Parts: sequence; C-alpha cells; structure tokens
Amino acid sequence: MTKLDVALTPVHFFSHGSTRMLEEDCDAGTYWKKCGDDALVQGVKGIVIMGAHWDCLGDKIEVATNPNPSKSPCPYVTPSIYTQWKPNPDLKTAKRCVSMLAAQGFNVSENPTFDWIHDTYLVLIRMFPDAKLCPPVTIVSMNARYDPHYHIKVGATLRPLREEGYLLIGTGGAVHNLYRNEWRPMVLYRDSLGQEKPPETWALDFRQATEDAITRNSGPKLRRAVARLMKHPQYRAAQATDDHFIPALFCAGAAGDWDDMGSVNVLGAETWELTNMCNSQFTLGSYDSVGAQGLAITA
Repeated sequence: MTKLDVALTPVHFFSHGSTRMLEEDCDAGTYWKKCGDDALVQGVKGIVIMGAHWDCLGDKIEVATNPNPSKSPCPYVTPSIYTQWKPNPDLKTAKRCVSMLAAQGFNVSENPTFDWIHDTYLVLIRMFPDAKLCPPVTIVSMNARYDPHYHIKVGATLRPLREEGYLLIGTGGAVHNLYRNEWRPMVLYRDSLGQEKPPETWALDFRQATEDAITRNSGPKLRRAVARLMKHPQYRAAQATDDHFIPALFCAGAAGDWDDMGSVNVLGAETWELTNMCNSQFTLGSYDSVGAQGLAITA
C-alpha cells in the first residue's frame, strides 16, 4: 500500500441523490467504490466530510465528536445494508478541525451527540462496503445562513489537511430540487432510475453550468465560478433550497487555492434519478497532483 507522506489528496464533490442510491446498481455507485478503493491504495489517514443535512443556526458551525454515533433511518432500501455498517468517527481529527476553524475566527464547537445521517454514511458505505476498512471520519456541519463565501472559507481553512493525507468530501447535489422530482416510481416500485421522460430544460441547463464551472476552472477561479452558480438563472429551479449546493462551496474552498492552479477537475460519473435529479460526481485534483510544498504523489 502506497502511503501518503507530504502530498496532496484530491477533493470529491459527490451528489448523494435519494436514499435509493445506497442500493441501486448505477454509475455513481460504481464511481464511489472506485474512489474508496483509490483512497485505500493511497493510504489516506482519514476523511473530513460535509454533508447537506446538518446545519447550525446563527453564526455557528459544529464538528461531530460523538464517540459512538448511531445512524438515522434510510427509507426505501434494504435495512441490513446500513444497519450493520458501523461508523468510524475520528475524534482526534474532529478536535483538531475545531481548533483550525476557531483560529480563523469561526464560531465553532464540538457536538458530542450528533448521529450520522444518510447524506454522509450512504456515500461512505458505497465507498467502503467493509466498515472495517473505512478510514476514520470527521463530519463538519454547514451554517444555516448558507453564505457561499463562509463555506468556501471553511474548505480553505481545512485544506492543509490534504497535505497530510486526509481526503476531503462534500456530499450534496448538482441538481437537487425535491419538489420537481417524479416520485411515483420510487414510492410504488423502489425504482428511482426509471426515466419515463427526459429531464426538464432547467435541470439540463444547470447541470451543464455546474460541470463547466468545476471542470473548466482551477485555483481561485474555481471558487469564484462555483460561487457564481448561486446567481445562475436556473439556480433556484435546480436547488429549491441551498443546503444541497453548499457542500460544493466547501469543496471549492478546499481545492481552490493558488497552489491548486492547473489541477484537473473531472466529472467522474453521473446518474439521473426521479426524472429531474442529476447526481453528478466530481473529483477535484488527483493523487498525482503537486501540493503546496512542490512534492508530487507517486504510485
């Protein structure tokens, strides 16, 4: 196993989709498994992840420090897939993240009672089906004001962890408007992938804008491009609420430093669900990237 020493890990922005993505045989799930396998081969030290289903009021942000978290229910899937998978929380790194964020002026604190939600554990189970192989995990909340620049700064603050072999992940959705999805096939047949008709134009337009912003920019330009998407004419149609897009800002902050200029960002896989929900899977940078100290990762 290749060990990351002084190097730079990639950053993943994963669209977690509906709960059916935990069980469906699809391109996104295959890609998550590939990313998990790559992480194990590269010997990542741990995972720092921001999901779409945990936010804090006021100006606060929190980091999970529950030593034995349970998992919230995941409907429309076979329960044994997730109930028997045991979380691996990283309390040491969580406390370190609190210190790093506090040093940058964030009103941040530990949350010792937070239980894991499917927005994070769904992806982690697909990445590491054997829970014993899952690297230690730190979960960071969003802030409920959904300020893009605030969350870019969160990612930028935690970016140095990439140089130490930590994998940073945001899970949300490229196009995620639950009010405009076609739910009938999933509710009746547990089938979220059947497409009786094409996605609507607003969904296709914003999906393309998201791909362009992420794959055609790097460094600080990436941060600006992803933040501008919240002003896109189809943004509110594609994101009924901001919570599923904010993790993309976290990822842009973590992968948008001057030292990330020239990094290649790719759309690794994509799965459409419920007619209008686009689950795009992006990887920002690679294990071959050159980090801030000029050292490349070699296989």
